[in-house]
Amino acid sequence: MMARAATPVEAAPARHVPVLLSEMLDALAAERGGVFVDGTFGAGGYTQGILAASRRAHVVAIDRDPDAIAGGAGMVLKAKGRLVLVPARFGDLDRVVAEAGFSDGVDGVVLDIGVSSMQLDEAERGFSFRRDGPLDMRMERDGDSAADLVNRASEAELADVFFHFGEERRARAVARAVIERRRKGRIETTGELAELVAGLVRAEPGGIHPATRVFQSLRIAVNDELGELVRALHAAERVLRPGGRLAVVTFHSLEDRIVKQFLAVRTGRAPGLSRHLPRGEAAAASFAAVTKGPVAASEAEAARNPRARSAKLRAAERTEAPPQEPLTALEALASLPDKGARR
Repeated sequence: MMARAATPVEAAPARHVPVLLSEMLDALAAERGGVFVDGTFGAGGYTQGILAASRRAHVVAIDRDPDAIAGGAGMVLKAKGRLVLVPARFGDLDRVVAEAGFSDGVDGVVLDIGVSSMQLDEAERGFSFRRDGPLDMRMERDGDSAADLVNRASEAELADVFFHFGEERRARAVARAVIERRRKGRIETTGELAELVAGLVRAEPGGIHPATRVFQSLRIAVNDELGELVRALHAAERVLRPGGRLAVVTFHSLEDRIVKQFLAVRTGRAPGLSRHLPRGEAAAASFAAVTKGPVAASEAEAARNPRARSAKLRAAERTEAPPQEPLTALEALASLPDKGARR
């Protein structure tokens, strides 16, 4: 049973509702206190929940979005030394933890994968097809944007992105249409791209917007989201103390597939052979399952917060075994295929 929560440090903004918050806190066993890493700070909903669960909790929070870092300054002050907020990618969380002074390990790591509602709500960030704005999608506001990718990539490259990262069945047709449209000038806005895709992808009654998968794929490609997830899982394995918990919330099948496969190997439910062990011998399990399969939002939460409908939480506890080698199979899942999309 969770201990009675302390007074919250600071309420998260009303426009952002953290998904599966109570389930995440239970999975982390946050009421024990200790040092926790929130790899996806966002509006601070998970961080605030962890700090409120125990007065003995400290959080190292990470976000690659400069807006999130700036927005969390007030929470850092109110936490009175219990919160360190660092601009970084969560794939580097082991380095961040060491630089924050916790080189002896942490008691929990939580990752909420994907785009935040705040980013979707801001048209100028270019994440949403529902709000016309520049076709940007860069979480760090640095490097190549989605517009750069859309206007420079070849037809085969675009088809690969749409098919592999968005699971868009009409990837080839959309890529071909983008190339045709580029002959008239650059595609610069979310509205232009959404309109183009909607003319090719049929909308299902009661289903998602026709441009959903294409926008998802571009966001993942621009920010290397799946690659960062793979790096973060391996980094969490390295920094968690025995008994420490890993909790990951995903929102679509590509993310969940990576987390599921990582935990299946690390808990010994799937083969994970090491080149440093005798042939055919598996490494000792570095995690023990906490959740039996994915935890989904309740009907009540899904009704209150539509974003929760597709959320899945998976959690595991670190064992005494040493970290295993990085899984090359996960790196393959997080990368584009060598050849062009087949459809």
